[in-house]
Parts: sequence; C-alpha cells; structure tokens
Amino acid sequence: MADYSSLNLDPGRRLAAPEDTSMVPAGERPDMPTQVDVAIAGAGVIGLSIGWRLAARGMSVAVFDRDTTGAGASLAATGMLAAAAEHEPGGDELLKLALESQALWPHYRQMLEAESGIDIDYRDEGTLLVANNRDEVERLRFRHELQQRCGLDAQWLNARETRALEPGLRASVAGGILCKGDHQVDPRPMVPALARAFVRQGGLLFENTAVTAVDTAGGAATGLQTAAGLCKAKSVVIANGVWANDLIEPLGVDVPMRPLRGQAMSLITTRQTGTLSHVVWTEQIHLAPKRNGRLVVGATVEDMGFHAAVTAGGALALLEGLHRALPSSEEMEVEAIWSGFRPTSDDDAPIMGETGIPGLTLATGHHRNGILLAPITGQAFEQLLTAGTMQGAATGFGLDRFRKPVPAAAKVPAGE
Repeated sequence: MADYSSLNLDPGRRLAAPEDTSMVPAGERPDMPTQVDVAIAGAGVIGLSIGWRLAARGMSVAVFDRDTTGAGASLAATGMLAAAAEHEPGGDELLKLALESQALWPHYRQMLEAESGIDIDYRDEGTLLVANNRDEVERLRFRHELQQRCGLDAQWLNARETRALEPGLRASVAGGILCKGDHQVDPRPMVPALARAFVRQGGLLFENTAVTAVDTAGGAATGLQTAAGLCKAKSVVIANGVWANDLIEPLGVDVPMRPLRGQAMSLITTRQTGTLSHVVWTEQIHLAPKRNGRLVVGATVEDMGFHAAVTAGGALALLEGLHRALPSSEEMEVEAIWSGFRPTSDDDAPIMGETGIPGLTLATGHHRNGILLAPITGQAFEQLLTAGTMQGAATGFGLDRFRKPVPAAAKVPAGE
C-alpha cells in the first residue's frame, strides 16, 4: 500500500490528491475513441464509481472532466460514511439508500484497494455526536429517539462516557451518541484510487477536457461533445455534479438542483495537542481525524450560488465550533482551508436514472453524501446499463419524482 505523508500547504489552498497517484500525466490524455459503450461527464467519485463498475463488466467507458480528477465536490468532502448520524426527520427513503450503500462499503473498499494498490484510509472507530452543553442535550436526545425508532445502531452516552471515549473534548460536554456503524475514508487517496482502478479495468480517463454538449440524433443521446472532439456512445451518463444542468437544460430537461457552498479546513495535530479517535459531530461542525495527524474540520452550509470564495465568516464559524468542542485546537497548525459546491436537489436526495431522453441518464444531487453513496450509485448504474433497470432503494430516486402531474385543461363556458 502507498504511504500518504502530510503535505505542507499554505492556508488558503485546498487539499488535493497526492501527485504521485495521478493516472494521466500533465498535458496528456488518451486518444479519443471512435465510439464507446458509455460516455460519462464528471470524474468525481460518482462518475468514477459508475465507470469502474461498467469497465469491470467489459464495457468500453470514457470519463471526461473539465478539471482534474475529483476537483469538484469529491476532494472538498470530509469522507464520512454516516448513514445514522445524517438521518433526519422525513428522510426514511434516503436512509434506506444510505444503509444499502453502507453495507456495500466493506467489499467496495476491499476491491478498490486491491485493484488500485492504494490505501484509502478507511477507519471504523465510529462516529460520535456530542452535546457541548446542557442546552443541546434535549435536541440530541430527540435525534437519538429518531434513530432508535428507525432501528439504527446508536448508543446514548452520558457526559462521563462521552469524555471517556474522547478525553480531549471540552469538559462541558453533556452527552453523546455513538454510531458504531458510521465509518469514514479519506477522499484524498480515495479519488486517485478510483481513477487507477478505472483505468486498470480499461477505462479511458480524460482530465482537463470539458464536455460542451450532449450529442443527439433522432431525439436520443448519442455521445458527448468535448473540448477534445466528439465521443460517440451508446449510453451517456451525466455525473458532473452542480454543472449537470449546463448539459441537459438545452435538451429541455430541468434538474431541480442548486450548489450549496461548504467551507472546510485541515489542521495538523501534534503529540502535545492530541487528536481524536472518532469522527465527532457537534451542532456546529464535524471533526474527522485522518492519518499522520491531520484533522479535517467541516463544513459550512451556504446558499451562495457559484461563489467559491473562502470567507472570513466561514473560517470564523469553523474555528468557533472547533474551539467550543476541542480546546487544544488553539495550538494546532492550519494546513489548508477550502470551499466546494455540494450538488443539492430540492429534497436533498440524489437524482439517479433515466431522463426521458433515450440513451441519457443522470447521476447527481448527492448533496453531502457522495462518498457514502458511491458504491450504491455505481451498482445501480451497472444494473441500469446492463440489465435495463435498477433494483433496491435506488429505484425511488429518479428525476420523475419532481415532475408534477399536468392538471386537466379547464373547460371554458360556452359563449365566453
């Protein structure tokens, strides 16, 4: 397994995948094929997971990205696999999908590491939700009661038990919930691992190759127009996150989705500052310890359109939440701070499946669950593009759920 030591990045720069894992040397890309079975727009974890599964089935697959691999939402993510911690009232269908994907993760991880030779820093200590003070306890208990009603593995902890699990937390911590099944990975090695696994299965990866349009003929999608030329395909998948509408709106398909900016930062811990053993959630932030002493702090939720700036207010919100939870953070070095756009649908759930245009499918809207839902999304599209239909919980997340029935035309009274 490869070793990923800490990279010294100036504050203001975004964390990126280690350079030694790039699958496409700078300035180079494969030759454009005459035709492939599947052309995919978007080389994040969703597009690559789909491409990897299809390539492993022997299909010819080309994946295109306007930037480098994972440079959209994927490398901005924290990497949490938090089906239980994320569950909210009204989210029962999304919970089913999340639990299906969570169950796939151990095998997905095993295959990904085996095929890529890259350790993706999978950690299974669990996720700890905490109430920082007594005022937050009742709201946390409400969440725990919801988790219990749904049969989730969520254990209530009193203040002493919470501190015993994470001694570095502030002494005012008043309680917690331990979600043992909610694990995490590090997107920085995961993204290049997916790229490597995809390419090793024969997939064609085109970085820095913007998709400009969906090629159509006879009312069906027949390929992708790209900056490097036309790639003909039997099937087209749009998996480029918040930019999906740029490609499918011209075809008359509306996707109810918007970008939600998230700002996050990475800190370097030391033996003196200590670190955490679990992913820790508070009402303000979440904290994810990574290897080699890195601690990722995320993330703000801001409805700011496509404004990617890292702001003083965002940094302040992260630092205040961090200070409230972990007093030793004052001595930690800031490694990097960045922003990203969550592709967020009107109901905060993914949009997966057919679009109404033959040959054109959509995989976007994963909000803050793209890493968690990568395995189930890849599996669902493997089913759709090989057998013609999805199975399981993924069937409930098509675009048609947003389409309101057209009311019958009102009759105009005679003589008017």
